[in-house]
Amino acid sequence: MLRVHFTADDIAHVRVAAVPDPLWEIVNSFQALIREENALAFGEWRRIVRPRLGPADGLLAALLPPRGYFPDFLTPDLGGSLGLESAVDTVLRTPRADLRGDLATLAASPARPRPLPAEARALAEGTLDALQRLGAALHGYHRRALAAFWPHIRAQVDADRAVRARAVLGGGTDGLLASLRPVLRWQPPVLEADYPVDHELRLDGRGLLLQPSFFCSRRPVTLAVPVADRTPVLVYPIQHTLGWALVPGATGRGSGPGAGLGALLGRTRAAVLQDVVTGRTTGELAERIGISGAAVSQHTAVLRQAGLLLSVRRSKHVLHTITPAGLVLLEGAPHPPHTPLGP
Repeated sequence: MLRVHFTADDIAHVRVAAVPDPLWEIVNSFQALIREENALAFGEWRRIVRPRLGPADGLLAALLPPRGYFPDFLTPDLGGSLGLESAVDTVLRTPRADLRGDLATLAASPARPRPLPAEARALAEGTLDALQRLGAALHGYHRRALAAFWPHIRAQVDADRAVRARAVLGGGTDGLLASLRPVLRWQPPVLEADYPVDHELRLDGRGLLLQPSFFCSRRPVTLAVPVADRTPVLVYPIQHTLGWALVPGATGRGSGPGAGLGALLGRTRAAVLQDVVTGRTTGELAERIGISGAAVSQHTAVLRQAGLLLSVRRSKHVLHTITPAGLVLLEGAPHPPHTPLGP
């Protein structure tokens, strides 16, 4: 069981990350890649990515067992700079004492039946050669397994953030924390979750950063040993669109601005696409555009199949948000006015 203990100060300092963290996505996706669970969400992605892996990914395989502990230094505090280049640089600047401590913990982990290979043990010395190999492994894996899908990963995180924003508007921080069910259970002043080990995280006035993760699966993740003077991070899984790995636009290769917005969408669908930039429910779209809820569902289904928007169900409502491919399409054509269009 994981228990996150809040004080009154912590309640006032809860944040939701605006974008996916490239390092958490590397770690979570690598573990998802070598496990067989959650086939509905990740099965097609695994079939696409596994043939791309090879000996160059051996170092990550040594550091990231399918389950259990992995080194905290692979997911450091990035200080708000979430580009891949700067993220990897932060990992490579890990103090040697932290490298040694984390690797010793990994070597003693029950999840590792065999000793660490030599290239992983070399990291404990923090030599330039060993760190360069780690940097190359992180960049190479991201390029082979994640880069092509990053626009969709970002869009799905944007959709989750829209859900959390609505929860805050409706119920403040209590509403936000309650919206994380069923993965996390808010029982003030403690946030609980199923966890492979008993772990007590006391925030002690530092607040909490909630990090949505596309490849986090079934249960949240946090550092084994939080840094005393940094805001703790809790990584939580988000919803997925089934078949996302094959959806047009999921790999960033959707139709561009020249596709002809009017011919492709028509006036009503263009209005729908523009309005979901900030996130809208089916009912809100029906009211704002002046069509029935059934008609909205038909239009959003077409846009979703084209990879131009995402739909996330929350309780009785479905929230629609735009994807990067949808934004590209909108930016290349005149925007329709926000006026009722009639049936």
